[in-house]
Amino acid sequence: MAFAGATLGGIGSVVAYALDLGQHWVGLGLAVAFLGVGGGLVAWGHGLMPGGGDVEERPPVGPPAADERAAGASLRDRGAMVGRRGLLGGALATALSATGLAALVPTLSLGPSPGDALRHTAWAGAGAQRLVTREGRAVAVDELQVGGLLTVFPRDHVGDADAQAVLIRLADDVTVRAPAEVSATAAGHVAYSKVCTHAGCPVGLYEAIEQQLFCPCHQSSFDVVEGARPLMGPAARPLPQLPLGVDDEGFLVATGDFSDAVGPGWWSRP
Repeated sequence: MAFAGATLGGIGSVVAYALDLGQHWVGLGLAVAFLGVGGGLVAWGHGLMPGGGDVEERPPVGPPAADERAAGASLRDRGAMVGRRGLLGGALATALSATGLAALVPTLSLGPSPGDALRHTAWAGAGAQRLVTREGRAVAVDELQVGGLLTVFPRDHVGDADAQAVLIRLADDVTVRAPAEVSATAAGHVAYSKVCTHAGCPVGLYEAIEQQLFCPCHQSSFDVVEGARPLMGPAARPLPQLPLGVDDEGFLVATGDFSDAVGPGWWSRP
């Protein structure tokens, strides 16, 4: 009876999920299923354990016919017991199957797998894209003064949180360390992801004399000249760098995506 109740509970949970009857009905079905399986196993265990004490008298040598008949009856009872055991095993398997199905079905609500979408931003796959301001205005090479900072986006994706970058104008004689695949500077400009690698806060403060970017949330600082290497604070990973160039009309462009996945690293790293 317990295993049958568990089976009904599991099926009921699946039906409640399929008909969108509410999370309380889905949870109730799962509760009945788990309680039924647990209760049935407890009852079965009690049946397997012998109760009380048994004393067997020493039988006479050469059993009488009555004992032989009793032994035959006992063997027949054993056969019937095996049949009941098979029934219990089948009921348990059915209950576990229904319970497992009820527990797995809600995973359908997780949606499609993101794949590697979190590793790329709108800067990727569209060739050279002009850097634009929040107002959608393209950024010319002579717009920023040395030490100036500006938040920029891809031309057709203004406002994208993961694509936002900080553009900094450095002195012409400053050499910036960068990954091998990234053009470090263009006309004295360097750009990094604005999303802090600690907790995703916007890195929007720049100290021009020390050439450091600061995150106001948890006071992480990054060395702009050393590829945005973290100097202090909880951030442990450099800000991804945006490869830059200049088009034929004198506007700054991004020649590819960031050098690494943007934002906190716990979802992309062990």
